[in-house]
Amino acid sequence: MTIAIFLGALLGAMALGIPIAFSLLLCGAALMWHLNMFDPQILAQNVIEGANSFPLLAVPFFMLAGEIMNAGGLSKRIVDFAMALVGHVRGGLGYVTILAACLLSALSGSAIADAAALTALLLPMMVKAGHDKTRSAGLIAACGVIGPIIPPSIGFVIFGVAANVSISKLFLAGIFPGLLLGASLWLTWWWLTRKEQLAPPPRQSAQQVWVALRRASWALMLPVIILVGLRMGVFTPTEAAVVAAVYALFVATVVYRELSIKQLVDVFIASARTTSVVMFLVAAAMVSAWMITVAQLPSQVISLLQPFLDNPKLLMAMIMILVIIVGTAMDMTPTILILTPVLMPLVKAAGIDPVYFGVLFIINNSIGLVTPPVGTVLNVVAGVGRMRIDDVTRGVMPFMLVQLLVMFLLVLFPDLVMVPARWLYN
Repeated sequence: MTIAIFLGALLGAMALGIPIAFSLLLCGAALMWHLNMFDPQILAQNVIEGANSFPLLAVPFFMLAGEIMNAGGLSKRIVDFAMALVGHVRGGLGYVTILAACLLSALSGSAIADAAALTALLLPMMVKAGHDKTRSAGLIAACGVIGPIIPPSIGFVIFGVAANVSISKLFLAGIFPGLLLGASLWLTWWWLTRKEQLAPPPRQSAQQVWVALRRASWALMLPVIILVGLRMGVFTPTEAAVVAAVYALFVATVVYRELSIKQLVDVFIASARTTSVVMFLVAAAMVSAWMITVAQLPSQVISLLQPFLDNPKLLMAMIMILVIIVGTAMDMTPTILILTPVLMPLVKAAGIDPVYFGVLFIINNSIGLVTPPVGTVLNVVAGVGRMRIDDVTRGVMPFMLVQLLVMFLLVLFPDLVMVPARWLYN
């Protein structure tokens, strides 16, 4: 009965068109009413405590860093460097997109910011070179999936706070799976374009590659600073977010000098708007998370899935299928906030490593950003590229299927995640 009330209140509110954050509040209030413990003061306290978290400070600073990088020329120089390296290969603009996406992922940690930058910079070039616009837009959308996986990652921050899992370990564990997803996109693009007879841009000389590297060196230093700092224990993930924002601001205003005061004001406003949405979601989700614990929903879920606890791989596969279904109708942040308090006790009861689960969970939620009908990255690519979302959806399908295949490969072989992660821990 408790599970029915939880799901009924949440899905009913969403079906009525109520925003996710308010739906979470209504869901929590409905559970309180069902348990005869409704108290507006407890509701308000949980909302305040939901946002009162030091690790969550990483979210606004990483978002600010991403906005500064796009407006301040860091993203453009990354793309230029990728173009100098692989632009001359047949289908090279697709490889440029994938390489640039992996590099940008190590800068911002936001799928939306990366997808917007890549669409604006590369989609017109790919169309002009003769590539199919639908397929090109689909590749760019699929590349956006890598953003929340290669550290730094806003998704890992939110999951780490919600699940009480080390964010630093999540960051380090996400590196190899993110690169594996990039490699899968590389192979898929090669397969889809192997018969194209388009003339690639001329190969750039070693001098031109060196110039592009030198121009991008300030931007490329940022992920090195963050990862080395985290690995050596110099700063926490929250402090790394501050370092990223300050460094990006310094490079954009002092080194590259492409960010004016007026643009800086717009950047602050844009990042504040995005942050306010995320933080209110987190605060509202705390009410539901607290009520989920009080109502002992996790224990009820564990009892329902008791037969699967002895087979962690089968259980992980079932959880991944569940998250795929939820991801078609819900955005990444609310999915993390709603499902994490329900699934984590189940994961621990099955003896699954929380870091491993967190990586697979975020990969799945990232793929959810390109699954119709509610695919945030699909909408971003369609908006920036001035395309119909149906066309972008059709173009992303082969890439999305390959990414799902990689995800289930990681379910079957957990060592692909944990062996590189443990090596980086130590």
